[in-house]
Amino acid sequence: MREPSDRSSEAEEQEGTGTPDGFQRLWTPHRMAYIKGENKPTGPGEGDGCPFCEIPKGADEDGLVIRRGASVFAVLNLYPYNTGHLMVCPYRHVADYSELDDDETLELARFTQRAIGALRKASGAHGFNVGMNLGTVAGAGIAAHLHQHVVPRWGGDTNFMPVIGRTKVLPQLLRDTRALLAEAWPED
Repeated sequence: MREPSDRSSEAEEQEGTGTPDGFQRLWTPHRMAYIKGENKPTGPGEGDGCPFCEIPKGADEDGLVIRRGASVFAVLNLYPYNTGHLMVCPYRHVADYSELDDDETLELARFTQRAIGALRKASGAHGFNVGMNLGTVAGAGIAAHLHQHVVPRWGGDTNFMPVIGRTKVLPQLLRDTRALLAEAWPED
């Protein structure tokens, strides 16, 4: 027969209150902001809280901006799929790729090339996923402001954590990743 204290300990284990139960837990409290929709625009307009319009107004380190150009900037994703996941965004608040002018289109393409070069240099990435989700139905989290994702990939980077546990393990702080990529960014 168990002592009463054993029963309360067992109940705590079952409730997940922090008592050891044989499982290791990976806490990702930063994801709660994403789950709750914090920092999401309140509407489609430029003045509706768009983070891609606000980020360039601050310091690079605070906004996780890696590099600025004349028409576009590169910024780390706050909710990355992999370490180094960045986005190239036009400064102008446009929703669709077809709305970019020629200068914006060219600079977005060149920044994407440079982002790939910086990620290879800084992290030795084996490959990349590059693309845009145009519209909410296409998976855009912030559909009102165009942004191109550049996601570095490595052999074996998809394992049980994202597949079974629906959790991504990121071994580096975003500020540290930003500093490495800014340093590795190819010169114009």
